[in-house]
This record gives sequence, C-alpha cells and structure tokens, in this order.
Amino acid sequence: MFFIDPMYLIFMIPAFILMAITSWYVKAAYNKWSRVAAGSRFTGYEAAKRLINSSGLYGVQIQGTPGEMTDHYDPRNNTVYLSEGVANRASVASLAIAAHELGHAQQAAEGYFPFKFRGVLVPLVNIGSNLGWLLIMIGLFLQWLQIAWLGVIVFASGALFALVTLPVEFDASARAKRMLAESGIIQTEGEMRGVSNVLTAAALTYVAGLVTAILQLLYYVMLIAGMRSRD
Repeated sequence: MFFIDPMYLIFMIPAFILMAITSWYVKAAYNKWSRVAAGSRFTGYEAAKRLINSSGLYGVQIQGTPGEMTDHYDPRNNTVYLSEGVANRASVASLAIAAHELGHAQQAAEGYFPFKFRGVLVPLVNIGSNLGWLLIMIGLFLQWLQIAWLGVIVFASGALFALVTLPVEFDASARAKRMLAESGIIQTEGEMRGVSNVLTAAALTYVAGLVTAILQLLYYVMLIAGMRSRD
C-alpha cells in the first residue's frame, strides 16, 4: 500500500529522476571514453598490474568478473575484479576504472578509516534494510510508535552507509588520478580530463544513492510523526 501512496511518490519521484539522470551520465561518459585509446596502450589489466608494482600493493590479486561496469574491489580476499571490457581494452575509461579499484586496495592497505568504517557497516546494512522496514510496517499497522521508531533507527543504517561511501569513493578516485599520473600511464591533459569525467560520473551515482536513502527515510519519519499527531 505504501508504494502507491501519493505522498511516497512526492518524496521519491525526485530521487528516481536523479538516479535516472546519473545512470545515463555514467553510461554516456563510459561509452565516450571507452572509445578513446590511451596513448600508453595499456589495457585495464596491464595498468592494474603496473600500478600494483609501482604503488607497493603487493599481494593484491586481479581477477575477471562477468558483466559490464561490474568492477569492484573485495577486501576479504584482497582482489580487484575487472569486467572484460575494462580488463581487455586499452581505453581511457578502462584505465580510470582499474585505477579506481586499486585506489580502494590502497585504502585497505593503509587502513583508511572511512573505508574500514564502511566495511563494519556492511553486515548492519544487510540486516537493517530488511529488518528496519519490517519493524516500521509492524509499528504502523499495530500503532506501536516505539517499534516504528526503532525501525526508523535500524533503517537509517542504509543512509549512514551511503553517507560514509561518499568520502571512500571520492578518495579512491583522487588516488586513481594520482597513481595514473605518477606512473606515466596517463600521458596527456586530454586523457586526464577523460579519467576525471568517468570517475566524476561514477561518483555522482553515490550522491544520488544518498539522496534516495535520505528521502525514503524522511518518508517513513513523516508517516510515523503523522500517526503520533493523530494520537
């Protein structure tokens, strides 16, 4: 019932529009710069190997992963996963994405606090995203305000995770640009603009995610506050 609530749409339509725009922007930036060959002729995989050595990230592994733009770093096994399009292409976009994931590996190696804190939040978010919503629904249905507010607190872990993700992603992008420049893999200002374009577009998806999480949280707060005022 809450998914067709007109008030829900008022809260969430701006978020849906923002998510759609950022998704389009990411794909447009990736498609544009994936067609621009890097002067160094390094593929994403080759660049990642070189950056591992030049940055002292020994022990970091590289593996393939299916899909497009599915690249990520897994701190549990210290492995960077590169999609086929990134690993095997010598494009500006491939270099940007591969270096960004190694930026996360560098964060893990240095014990970068926001990265460590985000890792702590992962199991809480996995539980909170489902349990929080359930507690809110039970509290609203039975008119138990304490249970509903508890659900909001638990559900808020998702917004906190999205907030903590921002400095993690922006820092990884800054590290990526620095590593690419210092290693000589990126050789011209034009290529660096392309790297920045790809990484900025990707970062905006996390901003949109934070906005979405906050608006959804505010919607539930509005519902519970309205129930309290009626009492």
